[in-house]
Amino acid sequence: MITADRAIAAYLGLAIGDALGATVEFMTPHEIAVQYGIHDTLHGGGWLRLKPGHVTDDTTMSLALGNAILAQGSVDALAAAQAFDAWMRAKPVDIGNTVRRNLLQFRKTGNPEAPYSDHDAGNGAAMRMLPVALATFGQTEQTVRTACRAQAHVTHHSALSDAACECLVFMVQDALRGADKNYLLHQHAHQLAARHPAFKFRAIKPASNPSGYVADTLQAVFQSFFDTNDFRDCLIDVVNRGGDADTTGAIAGMLAGAVYGPEAIPDAWLKALDADIRSSCEAQALALLKMAGESPK
Repeated sequence: MITADRAIAAYLGLAIGDALGATVEFMTPHEIAVQYGIHDTLHGGGWLRLKPGHVTDDTTMSLALGNAILAQGSVDALAAAQAFDAWMRAKPVDIGNTVRRNLLQFRKTGNPEAPYSDHDAGNGAAMRMLPVALATFGQTEQTVRTACRAQAHVTHHSALSDAACECLVFMVQDALRGADKNYLLHQHAHQLAARHPAFKFRAIKPASNPSGYVADTLQAVFQSFFDTNDFRDCLIDVVNRGGDADTTGAIAGMLAGAVYGPEAIPDAWLKALDADIRSSCEAQALALLKMAGESPK
């Protein structure tokens, strides 16, 4: 599987997981089962009353970040903060409380780094890490970590958030190189849990109704990703857990797309995804890889 195909699949996976999960965001698994049986269709709705195939802040913040990286030629904290501020001024369909609070602080101070806070260990930085993974592909480990934190600290300056963001970026990059799930499990997911026990996802009950806390998010994502065998099953499993389902769906879709590739994405989901979002994801994936020095093949 060539790198460019996997990169495109990761970006489309992020958007599809976002759109699929948005319908059942903040619902419990029981509520989902009563209303939908098994939720497996991009038909919009949900508390945001989205049109079918439309996405939330997970995808639109990722695209805003990617555009800033391409314009700047690197992952730059100030450029990211300015891009996120412009995104917020455009009145997005949804915005997290931590994102809003720290972007308002940026407007006042001009400082693109939010104050450190263990309480800011939400998933709002982790959900938008894909452009960083693509833009820094092939670069040194320290360069990748620095880039992760540059964009993450604009809104989420927290040790657990940093750990999650860096783990996800390295997982995506290894998947782009052809690593299988077993490698990702042992080299990244288990090592994250060993360093930060809050991320343990084995030997605990299946994560239902996961919150926006980044450890809850990754527990749900990792359980679904590692315990299923294809793109479709992974996304259906994770979004039907409810809770912050647009974000768990987006992150799971990103990982599953990078591992399984474009052929694994159901045609019905691709066709249902908003056409402008689809084309933006595809174009940005290729542009970011090109910027990183990886010629699309």
